[in-house]
Amino acid sequence: MTDGLRNLDPALRSAWHPLCRSGEVTTTPRAFALLGERYVTFRSPDGDLRVFRDRCPHRFAPLSLGHCEGDVLRCSYHGWVFDADGVCIEIPALGPDATLPSRAKLDGPSAVAESHGMVFVAPETPLTPMPTIASADDPAFQRGDLPVLETRANAGLLADNFLDMAHFPFVHAATFGAGEAREVPNYTVAREGYAFAAAYEHEFANREDPGVAEGIRPLLQRRRLTYRYTAPFHLELAIEFLDAGGTNVIGFFLTPIDDETVRVYSSLWRDDLGGSEERMRDAIDFEIAVVAEDLRLQSRFAELVLPLDITAEIHTRADKTTVELRRILSDLVQAVRGSAPASSGN
Repeated sequence: MTDGLRNLDPALRSAWHPLCRSGEVTTTPRAFALLGERYVTFRSPDGDLRVFRDRCPHRFAPLSLGHCEGDVLRCSYHGWVFDADGVCIEIPALGPDATLPSRAKLDGPSAVAESHGMVFVAPETPLTPMPTIASADDPAFQRGDLPVLETRANAGLLADNFLDMAHFPFVHAATFGAGEAREVPNYTVAREGYAFAAAYEHEFANREDPGVAEGIRPLLQRRRLTYRYTAPFHLELAIEFLDAGGTNVIGFFLTPIDDETVRVYSSLWRDDLGGSEERMRDAIDFEIAVVAEDLRLQSRFAELVLPLDITAEIHTRADKTTVELRRILSDLVQAVRGSAPASSGN
């Protein structure tokens, strides 16, 4: 077993991480931090995505201070120019016919991809699967993005909090928790490699349902919650309103910046708002309030580490998802260290 998972654990380099939203990347270079490193992102005029470490190999100047000239990136310090593959093709100080150093090229992550409006990178060869959200490709769903947040936190503890079902009546008493039953119904967790899914049904107070105010449906209704997790920090909750109809999908994507800071991306996919932008804004505002309740607690943790030793804490049957989170992350750490069976991530 491992002692615990901190934001900058070296094992996290062998996994996919959200770096930024796709819409944040333009033809103007911009830097984003991940796992203690800065990456420069930009697009070619054709929209092709480029991601490199945010430093010129010459004097380590931030390339995010440079600018794009068509398909190439020019450093703002000495004007070195790099092509789409990160190879230096011009050093102004040497003149047009110079032989350029073979080492004059940019470093980048092992893998880059885009999915459901997010840019993902894997600093080293990823052992974890590329995260996806099925609802993002369904035209029946309307998307809304919460503002990007940065907070003092441990990414593993934030993931634990998202998957935790027993805290609703207490942490979220001012939003949705007041109508939540305190007892968590029995449920099962289905694991597949470095991912799992878990679902259960329960009754809740559906204050968002217009049918309640109209007297069509009672306040107390049924819903099905399906959690989907992909290591290390990609989380999804699909809430199906069994009485009122419709589905609310919450995406929660965590980016460890340094050992004390996490960037939080969250998006909603709804198929029950009738395309109303006003109702989506209300849904986003509500979700912002929910996240604030969580962060108010999570940012105060003295130890910013997720325990991975299952015996270090007390667990109950209500904690199946969060126990599985610890097992998967422990397996990832052990696999990177070379002490886990090769099949653990398949």
